[in-house]
Amino acid sequence: MTPILYFSRNPNPRLAVAAAKYLAAPVTYEFAAPLAPGQADNYRHFNPSLRLPILVEADGSSLFEADAIACRLSQMVGSEFWRTGAELPDMIRWISWSRDNFMHACDMVHFERGTKQRYKLGALDEDLVARGTERFHATASILNAHLSKQDWLLASGLSYADFRMGVFLPYNDVAQLPLSDYPAVAAWHARLMTLPAWADPFEGLSAPELPPVA
Repeated sequence: MTPILYFSRNPNPRLAVAAAKYLAAPVTYEFAAPLAPGQADNYRHFNPSLRLPILVEADGSSLFEADAIACRLSQMVGSEFWRTGAELPDMIRWISWSRDNFMHACDMVHFERGTKQRYKLGALDEDLVARGTERFHATASILNAHLSKQDWLLASGLSYADFRMGVFLPYNDVAQLPLSDYPAVAAWHARLMTLPAWADPFEGLSAPELPPVA
């Protein structure tokens, strides 16, 4: 059995699909909606939290969380996209920093302007948008200083850390974060967007569009 990558068009599943496409990983892509009515029991044994992405291996074992899946896919194909040598600590540093800083700021704003509006989860909270935007400015300035000295987060070139850091930026048409205020960050994201796997990871896949933002 070919490993199956269950995904949706939301940010973290998109990240996993982009990594798999970039690596040309030997997986079958299958759209999934574990939280849809009547679907939970089909996925709970793969991931008890019912969150995507999920990778089901040929032996039936499963792995969830996008970072873990990207690591496993890199192992499958023998790629240094997920570093294994001396740069591994630096890559982990940026992944960790992203989660609590830049990515977290982007997530705060995207959740209010995007996710809540798509799925009718309540009114937009302008206070949270303001707090997220303030955090975006604080963290983007740090990222901008680093990326003004090199093209990618790691000195040797593109790595999974770049994909993780940029996970919410393809949705910035909705989040409307002021990316242009940080030229080095904007240029870095433009470089990411030249990669077909990042620009349109769902090309050729059967995947319903996200609900429109109301």
